Amino acid sequence: MLEIYNSLERKKQPFTPIVPGKAGIYVCGMTVYDLCHIGHARVMVVFDLVTRYLRNRGYEVTYVRNITDIDDKIIARAIENNESIEELTGRFIAAMHEDTDRLGVLRPDEEPRATQHMGEIISLIGKLMANGYAYQTKTGDICFRVRKFERYGKLSGESLDDLQAGARVEAETSKDDPLDFVLWKQAKEGEPSWPSEWGDGRPGWHIECSAMSMSCLGESFDIHGGGQDLRFPHHENEIAQSECATGHTFVKLWMHNGFVRIDDEKMSKSLDNFFTIRDVLDSYHPEILRYFIINSHYRSPLNYSDETLDQSKAALEGYYLALDGLDLGDDIELDDEISAPFIKAMDDDFNTPEALSALSALRREINTCRQSGDQEQASFLAGQLKTMGAIIGLFQLQPIEFLRGISGDGQASGLSDSEVDALVDERKVAREEKNWARGDEIRDILKTEGIVLDDGAEGTR
Repeated sequence: MLEIYNSLERKKQPFTPIVPGKAGIYVCGMTVYDLCHIGHARVMVVFDLVTRYLRNRGYEVTYVRNITDIDDKIIARAIENNESIEELTGRFIAAMHEDTDRLGVLRPDEEPRATQHMGEIISLIGKLMANGYAYQTKTGDICFRVRKFERYGKLSGESLDDLQAGARVEAETSKDDPLDFVLWKQAKEGEPSWPSEWGDGRPGWHIECSAMSMSCLGESFDIHGGGQDLRFPHHENEIAQSECATGHTFVKLWMHNGFVRIDDEKMSKSLDNFFTIRDVLDSYHPEILRYFIINSHYRSPLNYSDETLDQSKAALEGYYLALDGLDLGDDIELDDEISAPFIKAMDDDFNTPEALSALSALRREINTCRQSGDQEQASFLAGQLKTMGAIIGLFQLQPIEFLRGISGDGQASGLSDSEVDALVDERKVAREEKNWARGDEIRDILKTEGIVLDDGAEGTR
């Protein structure tokens, strides 16, 4: 049975969806004022993997990932760039889609935008006002009464006393309590706004996700995901406002992926160790970045460095060399015995390091069959490997396409095909004559041109 770690309960639990056979997933998506960075890449790849695996296990999944397209940072960046908010957000939404497509991340079933759900946002705030969980300040903002929700802090483990001790009262605030958070911001001159019964304004960040998730998945749904940094206050506030508005449990299971670290330091713009997805893909094939992300358990910190990416590159090269030249077939059904270690790992809270370990063992078995000349068994096992890889979004390219894509600096070799063939033939003669030095020299010459030789029972590829 599939077990998933529930951040709310702080333990693994069997996955039992609200509606048997179906799964509703909501993930906090991007605030679109800049290019996506590798922290975003981790969120997108992790929950793409979760969605793929649940579908493979037979669940009918509705996957929702929102877009925040109105926000203080968006307004500031649009002013800085001297462009409209629509132009800014449209440009970065297109860039986000381009990045996710390159990473092999499937598009979500629904991708709601905050500006397109203003009616639902205003309605949700109205419910909180009506039942006394929200109030209007002297400055016109609508705020949520944190202390009125007795379970506040359950997700994050934060206590109200500790939060109170660390709270800083804003000089011009009119909140009843410094812990209260804003649901509706009164309109400011020159900023976009929408009409409401409390005056023109725009929503706070937290209320947007509650409204969009419930609009797409209902008042209660199965899985809510996002980065560890969203656990508090964003997700804590989502729980509070949603459950106070509906009287129902908001989310059954909460999932949070770990932070990305750069050379063992937390990724941060202030430390100038901040990389966009495009920065990385300028130097590495997209599947290498995906493999790198999957190679760590989603809840653990992910340490980004050129060295770890190079290790992922070498690993993927090994898989594609094992698959190259074999007849894999189509619509392959998984063999229960062969796939058992992989499935067991994935059923254990999506333990991708263990799942990849199982696939690595299968790759070694394929290479053993190739070395012994058993092409039929090698092809059978390779089909199993590729089918399991599809479940986590790996190994779906033609091997030669991937291998040529990662060779050297990605440019074509400076040697013609006939020159390559002549060197390979010369190396074959040198090896037959036991002139190992010349054979190694030719291999090195070809390697500098981005050409990898693989010696097997069927000859040199």
